[in-house]
Amino acid sequence: MSEHGDGEVVRGWFDNHCHLTSLKRDPAEVVAEAAEHGIDHLLTVGCDLDDSAEAIDIASRFDNVWATAGVHPHEAEPFEALGADGPARLEALAEADIVAIGECGLDYFYEHSPREAQRRVFEYQIDLANRLDQAMVIHTRDAWADTFDVLDSCGIPPRTVFHCFTGGPDEAEQCLARGAYLSFSGIVTFKTADDLREAARITPTERTLVETDAPYLAPVPHRGQKNRPALVSVVGETVANIQNLTLPEMATASWENGKRLYGA
Repeated sequence: MSEHGDGEVVRGWFDNHCHLTSLKRDPAEVVAEAAEHGIDHLLTVGCDLDDSAEAIDIASRFDNVWATAGVHPHEAEPFEALGADGPARLEALAEADIVAIGECGLDYFYEHSPREAQRRVFEYQIDLANRLDQAMVIHTRDAWADTFDVLDSCGIPPRTVFHCFTGGPDEAEQCLARGAYLSFSGIVTFKTADDLREAARITPTERTLVETDAPYLAPVPHRGQKNRPALVSVVGETVANIQNLTLPEMATASWENGKRLYGA
């Protein structure tokens, strides 16, 4: 795992997307475990107002953990039910020490919130990211056409990443044409993910990020386990092989791209 042939741990990895609020473990333990495996930096991502506040609190305890604030498409309807209080609370969180708005977007696979509500809340967060000159973290599932339509209508923030990218080369090209970064999760290691691996192959290294999305989507050979940031190097190894990079090169790229994306 993230080792040279001589067994030395490769350092410098950045887990571009995890949910420390959902791991049900002491964050200090998770961060320390990640460091043992060469993962030196993490981004913990907010999915609703309370979750974002908790993510910000966790990040404030560590020099190497960043946080975002956002409303996941699943949470769009509850967010709108708050009326004016929802945007007021999110904008207050966005003024805290965060590096991006999100995760936000559209999810037509589960549709836990109506599509119309998802779109409105996505549009609002795009506007917020643009107004505050923040990066944006996008979640899109089974909604590519509408996602691109919203972004083109509202104006994609200059620093945007499609997290847990699950499209093929066509979708990758459309994201890249809009200036976005692509972040690959453990799905890229799955046997059936040939289209996703082709998308990783055509993605320039300087626009490539890797993530765990922990506690979800543990990579092969860790399927069935709760995912954790310590495993991001497993994802990175697969992407490195696809892009003909060494592990140190991929680790360095993950962090350098993260700094550029989030304006650090």
